[in-house]
Amino acid sequence: MAKTQLNVRVDEATAEAARERALQRGVSVNRYIEELVLKDAGEVGQTFVEAAADFMRQYERVFAEEFGLDPGPDRLRSAPDQEAAPHREGQPGTT
Repeated sequence: MAKTQLNVRVDEATAEAARERALQRGVSVNRYIEELVLKDAGEVGQTFVEAAADFMRQYERVFAEEFGLDPGPDRLRSAPDQEAAPHREGQPGTT
């Protein structure tokens, strides 16, 4: 994977903390910063997925009433199969 160089300005205390943490972990400062960004991005993605799942649990019955789907108790916990999601002509995602 190609790398892109960033020039980031931070105060001296922050730079020193980054150097110390990288040294403690046995990685370069570049790798330490890269790991921090990847971790932060992963947490945001996980937070979004959890919020979306919570939203669907809260409004499952509303969607079921609107679109005529059976909101069975295990519907959100497993991937739907063909029997759980019958073909509905004219709905989005159908042909």
